[in-house]
Amino acid sequence: WKKLILAHHWPVTVCKMGANDCQDPPEYWTIHGLWPDNGEECNRTWHFDVTEIKDLLPAMRRDWPDVLHSSQNRTQFWKHEWEKHGTCAATLPILNSQKKYFSKALELYQHLDLNSCLLKAGIKPGSSYYQMTAIKEALTRFYGVTPKIQCLAPEEGEKAQTIGQIEFCFTKELQLRNCTAMKGESDLLQADWRLGTEELSVCSDTLPTYYPSQVQ
Repeated sequence: WKKLILAHHWPVTVCKMGANDCQDPPEYWTIHGLWPDNGEECNRTWHFDVTEIKDLLPAMRRDWPDVLHSSQNRTQFWKHEWEKHGTCAATLPILNSQKKYFSKALELYQHLDLNSCLLKAGIKPGSSYYQMTAIKEALTRFYGVTPKIQCLAPEEGEKAQTIGQIEFCFTKELQLRNCTAMKGESDLLQADWRLGTEELSVCSDTLPTYYPSQVQ
């Protein structure tokens, strides 16, 4: 693999997708995962063990919650992320244990501080629509790189897409880089995230963009 992707999702949008038992999703961007751009389930014998990250649990519950399942003690989501993505990321010495993988993802998330970046740019959840180009420009100006932004397509009769996920890309040295594929790289992580029948795909630059707050 060539790059790492730190995916943030917007819990309110995630809860609009498919069947789930979301209750009071957080009103801030949370971690979806830290993904190498190529390869899945690289070591099927390396099972998730929550005791290895027990001192990270308060931060994990806050910054990387399982938004689809409301009970606090669920570790299924982290197990899935480790077994699918973490076992592949572990080829890097800096990520070669469960403790290192999860703590580094938390550290990158804190460092990026996407929530306050959007607020500083005056982009906040609510009922008004945003232009996708304005969101992109704000992020690119702030971080100096182009992230990948994913939306839910408009529902029948609606004109706006709904923002759902923002991905930042890193080199193997954990330096921010553009998320667009470089020469000689295929953009293999096109398998967009599906929940039920709805899925997120790269946002359109031309559609108005809805950034939903909790109150519907």
